[in-house]
Order: sequence, then C-alpha cells, then structure tokens
Amino acid sequence: MSLFSKHLDRAYAPVVYAALALGIAVLVDGCGAGYRPVVTPINPSGPAPQPTSLVAVVSSPSPTSPGVATIIDYSGDTIVAQSPIGVGPISFTIDQTGSTGYTYNSDGTVTNFQVSSNLQQKNVTVTTLPSTAVPINLFSPSTGLWVSDLTSTPSTQTLVDVLTGSPETFKLAIPVLPAPPTAPVMVIGPGTVGQRNYVIAQGVTDGIACNSPASVTTAGFADAIEVASDTISASIPLGICPVWAVQSPDGKRLFVLNRGGDATNPNGSITVINSQNNTSDSCTPFQNQDGQWITCHPSIPLPAGPVYAEYLPTTQQLIVANYDSNTITLIDVPLDAFGNDSNTYTNGNCATYADCGPITGGFGTTYTIPVGANPASVTALYDGSRAYTANQTDQTVTVVNLTSHTVEKTVAVTGHPRTVASTQNSLYGKVYVASPDSPYLTILRTDQDIVDTTVLVQGNILDVRAQTQSGATGNAIISSRKPGFGQPCYMPGAAAAASYTTCTTLP
Repeated sequence: MSLFSKHLDRAYAPVVYAALALGIAVLVDGCGAGYRPVVTPINPSGPAPQPTSLVAVVSSPSPTSPGVATIIDYSGDTIVAQSPIGVGPISFTIDQTGSTGYTYNSDGTVTNFQVSSNLQQKNVTVTTLPSTAVPINLFSPSTGLWVSDLTSTPSTQTLVDVLTGSPETFKLAIPVLPAPPTAPVMVIGPGTVGQRNYVIAQGVTDGIACNSPASVTTAGFADAIEVASDTISASIPLGICPVWAVQSPDGKRLFVLNRGGDATNPNGSITVINSQNNTSDSCTPFQNQDGQWITCHPSIPLPAGPVYAEYLPTTQQLIVANYDSNTITLIDVPLDAFGNDSNTYTNGNCATYADCGPITGGFGTTYTIPVGANPASVTALYDGSRAYTANQTDQTVTVVNLTSHTVEKTVAVTGHPRTVASTQNSLYGKVYVASPDSPYLTILRTDQDIVDTTVLVQGNILDVRAQTQSGATGNAIISSRKPGFGQPCYMPGAAAAASYTTCTTLP
C-alpha cells in the first residue's frame, strides 16, 4: 500500500466513525419511542413516628455538693445535655409547658433550668426564699411557681410562697388557715393558670406523724387560694393525713388522697372537691337538664395507704398507688355535659330517684388490682391501656392491663424504685423508672414491656419527669414529691418510716 493510500484511509476514518455513531443513535431513538413499562417502587409505611420528647433527671452526688440536671432524648435514650444545679436538691418538678425545671435545694435556694438539649450551666438561674422558709413541695403551672412552706417556726404560722417573673422570684407569702399546727404538704391547681389553686394541709406540724398515719387523729384540710387576689376563699375538710392531690385537666374536680382514710373509709380514701363551686363534692340527688338523676361523691373508699395518683384524660379515670396494701386502684370519674358526676343506674328511666335502682357504674366505680410490694407510684400510658407501678420493696415494675384489670408482667429493675414516668405515641412509648438508691435510670419500651436500656447519671436519682405524656400535649405532672409527710421514703421499711432524717436525706 502506498503512503498516499494510508493517508486517505486515515482521512475517511472519522467520517466512518461518525456514520456508525449516527446509526446507533437512530436505533436507540427508535427503541426509545416504543412502550417501556414503568416500575413503581413500594414504600413501606414503617412504624408510627416517635414522640418528640425529652426527659429530665435530677440527681445528687452528695447532700453537700451541687446536684446535676440530666436531659435525655426519647428517641435514642441518650444524654443530650447536663448541668450542675443547686446544692443537695430536695424537690424537683417541671412546668406545664415542659420547658422549665425547678428544684428546691438544701442550701435554701430555688434553681430554674431549661428542659432542653441546649441546657448549659450559664443558663441556670437561682433565686432565694425568705430565710425562715422550709419548703416542702413545688407546684409549677404554665406561669409562676408556688411553694408549700412549713417555715422554721411552724407553731406560729405556715405559708404558701408565691414566685413570679422570668426567672421566678419571691413575690409574697400567703398564711395557711386555720391557724397551726399544720403541715402544708403541697399546692395543686390547673396546669394552665385558672381561677384558684388549693394548698393541701395535714393538721400536724412535723413530717414524721403521717409516715405512720395510724397514730394521727387530726384531719387535714384544703385552703382555696384565689389566683387573682392571692387570698384564701374557703377551707374544706379532708381526711387523715392527706399526702397527694390531682386536679382534673378541665379544672372541675380535685381529688385528694388521704393515706389515713376518713370517718367513712378508715383505711384510705379520696376526698373529692368540686372546684367549680369551691366546696366538697356533696349534694342531695337531683335531676340535670336532661332529666338524669345525679348523685355526688364527697369521698371514695380505697385500700390502705394511697400515696400517689395520676389522671387519665383519654378514659376519664384516676389511677392510684396504694403503698400499704400492695395494690393499685382504677377509678371512673366521668362528668356529664353539665359538669355533674356522671352515674349509671340499673333502671335509667326513673321518674323519682327512689325508682332508679342501684348504681352499676359511672363516677366512683373502682377496680383494685394486686401488684408488687409497696407500690410507691404508678403511671399509665396516655391511651389508658396499661399501667406501670414502682414496687419499692421487691425492686420490680408491675405491668397492668387496664382493660381486663389483670397483671401482664413483672419486670425487675435496678435499686428500690420510687418514681415511674411515661411518654407514649400510638402503640409505642417509654417508661422511666428512678430509684433513689441508684445512679441508673431504667428505661422500659412499651411495645414489648422489656428493659430497653439503663442510663448512668451523676449521683443517685432524686426524681425524673417527662416533658410530655403523649408526645404532643404539655406536661401534666407539675408537682414535686418530697419524701416524708406520709410520702414513701427513699428506702422501704419501718426504719425509714419512723425517721424524718432518713426520709429527707439521700442515701
């Protein structure tokens, strides 16, 4: 082949390659013009979204060193923030919005901190109460802070301290009536500030007597405090050794737990207050606007030793932990459309009350379920399906089916549990178990009711609170819970019950 021919071939090569490329493009274009099936991917729905919630834990390395606030994320069970707070925290709660935590500390200060993953020590604020103050418990609605105050001279006067502002600072002290002796164990009212709050007082001056309520004969009382004027408008009789109270979310009923019972129910009882009328829930049977007969319930009988309760808004029920009888009690407390106790009678179409027959359900109907030894507290999932108890003596949590009123499971936990708190979304949720003699927070997952994990914090745990119980609504548990004054101590047993010092000092 000549040199000229080789050059000619090289000259035509690009033309050949271009022609081939054009032919391939035409073929591909022709294929693309035809039908091609479309594949639609199948996206599984997956589980329900997890609640957006944080959990606040307050612990104490020692009574004389700063306490620690630990913020734990619901989704990952991980610590997202920690900060020192006041020295030797004694009482702890978070407000109705779930955004602010408060502690009363052994150095006489009140600490205010953010329940947030952004919590830093520089954001923790501290205020002081009068030098004579001896706070027992804190009440933190959506605005303000209320403190039940035994004072250093309770034989002279006991008080309710009111704090306002941001951060909250001392505003005034309201004297508790009638005159001492009395121990104002807590303040309670609606989560969103309403017309009035109540101070629950025991009628004894010290924190020892109601730890053994059989020895107490003086009844307690509830003072109604009008929020607008900071004045007392009524004093309502209670039973022996009232230790805890729950306000219904609608603000219409207040339920006070009497660990020592009352004249009608000597073991344990609930005094029901109609907080609309600011009176005991008493009445002569009458017909409502729909012609239904209504009765009232000034007292509901309970087994021995009620010490803690929560309100279930989904089912309009109370769940009560009965420490001295190793039981919990579920109580129906529905109201009718007009705010009256809702009742169900054997004969619903009755012209007179005498013709109605016995009550077969409705307000005051109780179901009692045996659980572990000495249930110090109880929590229920937001849908009202199950309850979880902190059984202090046998170091377990009992899982109770609230539909069948039966025990489903018993789960062993670390330490002697005193507090259980819960957050739930659909079928999924978490239960947080705190033992004051352990630095480990036990977390249960509610889809299987097993221990999910344990989280180590700094020092033994004072208490734990969830930011929300449903993943959407605000926080409903807005009162602190100090050992003593009839509340279970940090450790079970007669020795703890007989000693105020044991009740108020972390182990």
